[in-house]
Formats: sequence, structure tokens, C-alpha cells
Amino acid sequence: MKKTHAILRLGRWLALPALVALAVAGCTLLRDAATRLPGPRYYEKAAAVIGEIRAFEQRIGFKETDNFADLDHETESYPFCGYVSRLYLPYSYEDPAIHWGEEPTEEECQSAAGAGADVYFGQTEAVGESGTPVTPSMLAGTLARFVYLVFHEDCHDQFGLPQGIEEALCNVIAYHAMAAFGRDRRLSGSAIIERVAMNRFAERESERTRMAKAFYDELAALYGRHQRDEMTTEALLAARAGIFAKAETALAWEKGSLNNVGIANDMTYSRHFPFLESVHDALGRDLGKTVAFFRQVDAIKPDRARVVKRHGLRNDQGLDFIRAYEAAVLETVKKTLSDSTRR
Repeated sequence: MKKTHAILRLGRWLALPALVALAVAGCTLLRDAATRLPGPRYYEKAAAVIGEIRAFEQRIGFKETDNFADLDHETESYPFCGYVSRLYLPYSYEDPAIHWGEEPTEEECQSAAGAGADVYFGQTEAVGESGTPVTPSMLAGTLARFVYLVFHEDCHDQFGLPQGIEEALCNVIAYHAMAAFGRDRRLSGSAIIERVAMNRFAERESERTRMAKAFYDELAALYGRHQRDEMTTEALLAARAGIFAKAETALAWEKGSLNNVGIANDMTYSRHFPFLESVHDALGRDLGKTVAFFRQVDAIKPDRARVVKRHGLRNDQGLDFIRAYEAAVLETVKKTLSDSTRR
């Protein structure tokens, strides 16, 4: 996730509960469920891999970050707890309708949510933009997941874009960086295996991103019908159960675990992913150009106050602002790309 995104960044949105920042800053994505391949099991090896990643990041224009500089022996991972009414489909993990709490266990999270709520509880390996350390859960994962986390979290230190755009952008960059990083590594036997694993991870997660968006859109159509009184609550819940069952299989969630909070969290990374990847394609799939391009977009994007004024909003909080801010930045991306293409 991002630096200190409203839900991602730890330092910037101090008004939010700490766990909200952790939940978002931790980039709560699906863990790699593939066969575990040789990877960093001890911090010494992890540090060597991080050194290789940082050298690659410099070549594509990343600024230095202070993430993953040491090992936190005491913090295995970071818990998060989110819940929302089953009758409301959130826009993203930033949607104010989701309550992000500080409950440290699933039982306490369920108890806080009460009846009639969708509850999303889990653990994430890292938090973003806070000088986050390496955690034991990072070392226990696959090498592909480890490399992804470093690229994704370091990416958040490069930009100050809306979360819903930056999460997707940092996945575009991370997935393509993993493939390029794998190509750059020595062609020993283990490096070849690691390259295959990283390519497979990036390809699989990219496909999951597109599938998550399709399932969310299907759910959104259902909730729209319910809101227009075109279907009963019972029919809504029955229909969404069928969609979630299909999505759990396709997206590798445990049976019965996916709900409105989980799919909204995934949608934060998925909604703008296809468009942002098309921008990367238009830039020749050159990671250095993509990083420089979005740094330019970041520098010239409309400020929050202008978005508030333009849309007649009361302030820069709430779902209306989140949507409007994302749309304004996407307009900037399209215009900047059009101008650069003409040149």
C-alpha cells in the first residue's frame, strides 16, 4: 500500500485510527498460494535480495526509501479488522461506510461488528511509507511475494496520488518490475526457478485483478437493483452468495471468507488497473518512463481544494470527494499522455 494513504499511509492521515492506516498501509492483497519456492528465510538473505531490488529501483528512477532497513523480531504481522453492513457495497477500502477498528483478534472483530455485518479480519506482512521493517511473516513467505512487497511499498514512497489510483499504479509497476528484475538476475539454476516464480506471480495477480473487477461490477449491478427496489433483500443476499462463491474459487479466497469489505478492498487495487497498465503500454512498457510520467502527473494534478471547489463539495472527506479526486487525476493522466504523444 501507500505511504500514509488515508488508509494506507501512516503519517499523513493522523485523524484516522492507527489500524485503518495499518490495514491500508499494509496492502492487504491475497497471499501467494503457489508452491513455495526457494526464497528469503532469514534476514541476512532478505537483506541481500533487498539490496538487489534497490539497485534495480535506482535504474528505473525510484527515490531512496527507508523501508525494510531492519528486522522486527517482535512483530510477526499486523492485524486489521474492517466491517460494513451486508446491504451496502463499499466503493473501496477508503469508503467511510467501512469501520476499520483496532480489534486484535477475529473474535473481537466479529463481536465489534455485531449482527448483519460483513467482517474482514486478517494479518498483513508490512505497512507502507513508515520506514516499515522486514517482519517474520515476510521471511516466511515466497520469494515472489517478498519481492512484490518491496517493490509495491517502495513505489508508494514515489508518489502522492489518490489511494485508488496509487494502489493500482504500484501494482502495475511492481508486476512489471518483478518480471524485469527476474530477467536481470544471474542465470544460475535457482535464479531461473526464481524468475519463473516471479513471472507466474505477476501474471496470476494481474489476472486476479481483472477478475476481481468483473466480480465487483456484477455485485454493483445487484446492489443497484436492490437500491431501486427492483429486488428484495432476501433475493439480493441469495444472489450475492452465488457471486461470492464463484469469486472465491477464481480469486483463491477460502470458502465462505469473501464479502463486501474484502471485494471492496480488492477493488481499490483493481478499478483503475487496466487503464493504468494501458498507459504503461503506451509508454513502450518502459518502467523508467512510466515512473517519470506519473511523477509528472503527481506534480501537476489538481490539488484537493480545487477538486472540492469544482464539485461544490463541503470538504475533502467522504465518498463524493474520493470519487471526484480520482476522476480529476485520471483526467490529468489522459491529458498528459495525449500531450506527450503529440510531441
